[in-house]
Amino acid sequence: RLGIYIFLTGCIIITVFGNLGIIISISHFKELHSPTNFLILSMAATDFFLGVLIMPCSMIRSVERCWYFGKFFCKIHYSFDLMLSVISIFHLCSIAIDRFYAVCDPLHYPIKITTSVTKKMIFICWSLPAMFAFGVVITNSHVSGIVGYEALVDCFNLCPITFNKLWSVIMFFACFFIPGSVMVGIYIQIFIVSQRHANILKQVMGNLKDKMTTQISKQKDRKAAKTLGIVMGVFISCWMPVFITILADPFLNFSTPELLFDALNWLGYINSTCNPLIYGFFYPWFRKSLRYIIFGKIFEPDSSLVNLS
Repeated sequence: RLGIYIFLTGCIIITVFGNLGIIISISHFKELHSPTNFLILSMAATDFFLGVLIMPCSMIRSVERCWYFGKFFCKIHYSFDLMLSVISIFHLCSIAIDRFYAVCDPLHYPIKITTSVTKKMIFICWSLPAMFAFGVVITNSHVSGIVGYEALVDCFNLCPITFNKLWSVIMFFACFFIPGSVMVGIYIQIFIVSQRHANILKQVMGNLKDKMTTQISKQKDRKAAKTLGIVMGVFISCWMPVFITILADPFLNFSTPELLFDALNWLGYINSTCNPLIYGFFYPWFRKSLRYIIFGKIFEPDSSLVNLS
């Protein structure tokens, strides 16, 4: 139990402070005020709230195998848990759409993806999951028809993650399969276009610089493939197991062991732990801004105008 507490506490610390670093960086430095970074800022705020509000209580529930915070708070916790998890997924999808226009239609990108459009995307990413999560959980629609659910909550002091057959299907397709399919399709298209651009560049440069161009193109292709592979690999690895379990569990008469369900749920949480590492530490500006934050240089006059490029 001590080992599990230490591991989960480490995940929470990385989630909270990693995303807090992104929030402070993008909010403070004016150079980082761009539509893409506003999406990253909003997603970091989502993951930050998940680390502060949800993960500590879930850690105690997972390790102690009991819910100590009452039936009412179980509903509140469950609602925010579902809402923030889905918001994080929707933000990943929105960032994929933003990158699609940036790579595949760069000339029209500043016109199509403006700050106003980004605000609308952020509003949709927050409002739809909020209405969905609180509407489903508060009305108990997700457990309608499940025999014995009230006994688990009232008699055994549990706050189980449970969905009936209807809502398990809706959850799987609306919150994972459709956004995930959109992300996979977009990133495949981005990779194809990136290769096409590299080939065009090679032809334009001519034979005199053919060797250098080929080397640069290969390096860019490898970097693009590596970045996209990490993004999609982490997303699918973290979320697919828990959503498949959510889909299959009611059709298997809820026979999934509670310990396994909890472990898969934490795997989904860990995606929020990885997000600041993927979208933050892979950017040079974040490493530089992090040094400013750690050493207190952000409190210096005109520090917000510093060049991070």
